[in-house]
Amino acid sequence: MKGSLTDPAPDRPGVLPQKKDVWSGILRLWDRTAIYMPLLMMGVLALGTYWLVRNTPTLSGPQVALQAGHEVDYFMRKFTVKNFDESGKLKSEIYGTEARHFPDTDILEIDQARIRSITPDGQVTTATAIRAYTNGDGSEVQLTGNARVIREASKDAAGRENPRLEFRGEFLHAFLNEERVTSHKPVLLIRGNDQFTGDNFSYNNLDQVALLKGRVRGVLMPKSPPRPLP
Repeated sequence: MKGSLTDPAPDRPGVLPQKKDVWSGILRLWDRTAIYMPLLMMGVLALGTYWLVRNTPTLSGPQVALQAGHEVDYFMRKFTVKNFDESGKLKSEIYGTEARHFPDTDILEIDQARIRSITPDGQVTTATAIRAYTNGDGSEVQLTGNARVIREASKDAAGRENPRLEFRGEFLHAFLNEERVTSHKPVLLIRGNDQFTGDNFSYNNLDQVALLKGRVRGVLMPKSPPRPLP
């Protein structure tokens, strides 16, 4: 190519034809070799990569799988979640201003929670708190901050009246299906017009037994006398 660095110099006085021919041959050989330089470079790189792969040390021993962290996978705002039993009857209802679900524990964290549970025999229990933590089916609830659990008045199988029952405290752990409430912190128990306080307690509604420990105090109100027959 004219004007390129590889072009032979034009004839000049004093330049031997033999030297010109020698340089022309060398330059032609370089031109031909330069055509194959990219292929040669690719071959060298391929060989180098192959050598690195063969000589790179591998990790020994079993591989440890990464575990999912305690992170939120979804959240809800101003929501209501309802659970039904196999026959289609309402089993529990959960309401809150905001909720966050953690898949690793299947725990729903609820702000300004209101939880309503209905047993198979129709017993209604309501739980409210500033913050609540409930499991997947809503059968177990931990309440924190101005926590309240209320079991409405009802009648047992024999027709006897069960007075309204209420628990108040900064922490309550309610097992709704088992009708149990426990706490390791001070609690106020209100049964009808009677009131009891204790440093910690447990209550089983099926056995109708409340166990209070620590500094226990109680106020028993007299029952109203039955009205005379007209």
